[in-house]
Amino acid sequence: MEVVCLLCVALAVLTWGFLRVRDSAERMRSPEQAGLPGAGSRALLVIAHPDDEAMFFAPTVLGLARLEQRVFLLCFSSGNYYNQGEIRKKELLQSCDVLGIPPSRVTIIDNRKFPDDPGVQWDTEHVASTLLQHIDVNGINLVVTFDAEGVSGHSNHISLYKAHSSKNVEGKLPEGCSVLTLQSVNVLRNYLYLLDLPWSLLSPQDVLFRLTSKEVAQAKKAMSCHHSQLLWFRRLHILFSRYMRINTLQSL
Repeated sequence: MEVVCLLCVALAVLTWGFLRVRDSAERMRSPEQAGLPGAGSRALLVIAHPDDEAMFFAPTVLGLARLEQRVFLLCFSSGNYYNQGEIRKKELLQSCDVLGIPPSRVTIIDNRKFPDDPGVQWDTEHVASTLLQHIDVNGINLVVTFDAEGVSGHSNHISLYKAHSSKNVEGKLPEGCSVLTLQSVNVLRNYLYLLDLPWSLLSPQDVLFRLTSKEVAQAKKAMSCHHSQLLWFRRLHILFSRYMRINTLQSL
């Protein structure tokens, strides 16, 4: 009798898991169910440094393109911490080309107000003002950026989240424009992708993008454009990180 009960419980858990995975897959196929604007809409990816777009957001960029959305990119610095700003701007444009974002939709800010520095929190009001202007000029329907932990904990990443979640932006976005933030995960979940995938599918999130094997190769090619940044730990990131394969996002 106990064995039968255990089998029933196991069957119920498996059934629940299957239904959750199926629902997640349906949400990936249907932008309306996921709360995303439809085909032809304009999405803005807001990042802090060249390489963020490929290192962290490639599944989102390629997923939005799959849904036939026009993706724009706003980068708040040239990545000049080691005096490589000019090189990194060129690398960003090359990476965006691989990801399907043309140069006409890429804006790179090179301003002392937004230094590439892990020890500096950017001024929330300045970030918000720049962001709102860019959204207005480009008719943006969806904004995507970092969450409160900034994925890697970088102060510049977190500054972008703080600006998006502040009173300087809240209530000032155009009607119908929404914000999604990329969920940060711990190191184990990041680098144990195969074990993390079921957890990600079953965990609460508003939007999930998962890449096909062909798209993963495209994401890796984009990241490889950032030659100046390919230190050993970033090569490990390309090989093993979940952010090269899956993004889970929450509405702000």
